[in-house]
Amino acid sequence: MKITVIGSGYVGLVTGTCLAEMGNHVLCLDVDPAKIELLQQGGIPIYEPGLDEMVRRNAAAGRLSFTTDVAESVAFGEIQFIAVGTPPDEDGSADLQYVLAAARNIARHMDGYRVVVDKSTVPVGTADKVKAAMQEVLAERGAALPFSVVSNPEFLKEGAAIEDFMKPDRIIVGAEDEQAIATMRRLYAPFQRNHERILCMDVRSAELTKYAANAMLATRISFMNELANLAETLGADIEWVRKGIGADPRIGYHFLYPGAGYGGSCFPKDVKALAATGREHGHAMRVLNAVEAANDAQKLRLVDKVVARFGEDLSGRRFALWGLAFKPNTDDMREAPSRVIVDELTRRGAAVVAFDPVATDEARRVMGSNPRLAFAADMDSALLGADALLIVTEWKAFRAPDFERIRTSLKQPLIFDGRNLYDPAWLRGEGFEYLAIGR
Repeated sequence: MKITVIGSGYVGLVTGTCLAEMGNHVLCLDVDPAKIELLQQGGIPIYEPGLDEMVRRNAAAGRLSFTTDVAESVAFGEIQFIAVGTPPDEDGSADLQYVLAAARNIARHMDGYRVVVDKSTVPVGTADKVKAAMQEVLAERGAALPFSVVSNPEFLKEGAAIEDFMKPDRIIVGAEDEQAIATMRRLYAPFQRNHERILCMDVRSAELTKYAANAMLATRISFMNELANLAETLGADIEWVRKGIGADPRIGYHFLYPGAGYGGSCFPKDVKALAATGREHGHAMRVLNAVEAANDAQKLRLVDKVVARFGEDLSGRRFALWGLAFKPNTDDMREAPSRVIVDELTRRGAAVVAFDPVATDEARRVMGSNPRLAFAADMDSALLGADALLIVTEWKAFRAPDFERIRTSLKQPLIFDGRNLYDPAWLRGEGFEYLAIGR
């Protein structure tokens, strides 16, 4: 099939590349000439394990190409995926200007039937707005051309996006005409050989499903963080609590890990957007408001522990920080807890030397103006002369470090662990002061 993907960011590039991998011919559009030039030269603008090799392979095979030409992109594919950004507006609602601009461009240049697929995470009712925007442009053209609007939300985890796309748990298709449903079934047939994964539903239910999924996962994280903070006060160990409740099949173990708070491009934005949708329609989303408030507080949890140990004035103190990205296997710094932690420590006069296996360049771009923040070339050099080590992201490289090197590099053997990577009893037996979350 011939497919156009509008937007060559995280979702668009993964979607286009994986569809090309299955034998389709895909043209990816982006308005950023620098991004398209990078892609045409074999580079990629994001970090996602395995994606760079897959892009190069499919581009070399002629199945994947890139353009800044809107007219060319509209002419190319019968299926037009919209995968542009939906950043939060001032009130937390999703900003749809880029989605609607893409829809108008399709209507402006289309010359026959198109299936327009909302792949971006968009509020309930967006498909209606896309349809209205396209009808308005077509009316201005005096063109009575048919089209369908479909909601097909993505469920990609950063760091495991290729696996998620190629072996999906479910494929949500929100559509209300048989031609569009048949087209989407044909597109996704190669992903269904093992068993039926497509769930067809009305468009509004599909739009809500995406927000509901992310809001539920964010709720589990904030709930566990609240329990972890209580466990500390009560003298309980949240790791035993996690195992105890996770053993219940109604609950399960996924997303029950307490830590320094969630971040990234999805959970914070989608929780805000769903709460804004509720307000817009007169429904106070009390649980979601609490989830967001709990997460904001949790990002300060490690700072609170540092202040309790060293005092409010951190002038003259130096801290090593391992992990900048909001999660492992990505360079995404959006809403990352590390940003809040660094800002709060340096505001109190501390210096921070940070290391991340992948996200250092992106962190330097968004945080490099902070004069008290420096970036280390490796995890060991970050430690040298620091008063303590803070662990913020659970990269595998941090799970079994050389503890003797940590001991000799730090001024004192003190670890603040925002991801509960180590065994407290063993570390304390080795002479470390170890302050974790809920332990």
